Amino acid sequence: MQKKLIIRTGRVYAELRGELGDFDDWIRRELGADGDSWQVIDVQAGEALPAVTEVAGAVITGSAAMVSERAPWSEATAAWLRSAHAANVPLLGICFGHQLLASALGGEVGYHPQGPEAGTVTVHTTAAAAADPLLSALPERFAANVIHWQSVQRLPAGAVCLAHNAFEPHHAFRHGSAWGVQFHPEFNAEAMTRYLAQLAPLLDKAQLSLPALQQNVAATPHAAALLQRFATLLPGAAQG
Repeated sequence: MQKKLIIRTGRVYAELRGELGDFDDWIRRELGADGDSWQVIDVQAGEALPAVTEVAGAVITGSAAMVSERAPWSEATAAWLRSAHAANVPLLGICFGHQLLASALGGEVGYHPQGPEAGTVTVHTTAAAAADPLLSALPERFAANVIHWQSVQRLPAGAVCLAHNAFEPHHAFRHGSAWGVQFHPEFNAEAMTRYLAQLAPLLDKAQLSLPALQQNVAATPHAAALLQRFATLLPGAAQG
């Protein structure tokens, strides 16, 4: 049986991890009953990815790392993603994973000129999303949780933008079997609120009000549902 992977590119802050779990735990939570069947590979810690031919699909997590730093583990993961994409393996990149996919496939990633985007924001789908296997179930406007300093500044050639807002022009894209979402479908309201608190000094430096951001945190059910929907797109999955 082919493997379903959660490619972990970073860790939740240690202060939160003991209470709330790690990125892969949050992703498994939103995958529901299927979550326990997904294998975690910690590429940032040096764990090796299996051969592309052994993989049914993969979710690539967020990270505090920056794609533009081109760390050796990040570049090696990008090379694997290119091979997986060429083999038509379903891929879903989240935040850093979204940026890494875009970069691996020929796009450009860098610091957003307006600084970080943080908290619960409104995201708008594009016309192309209506026919997309993953994003077609989303309404034209939906709430999503975000925390990012870098952004996909140019999509890879052939990629289609599926979601955006006034701050972030590429909140979601598709390129063949690969999808990227800049927002975090795995962050529930508690995770977002607590994560913002951990980032308080950096948010203050960026002139963002922590109390205002935390007060605005809300439930994001439409964004969260993407993970279960992605699982149905893997080979052999029951279609929902």
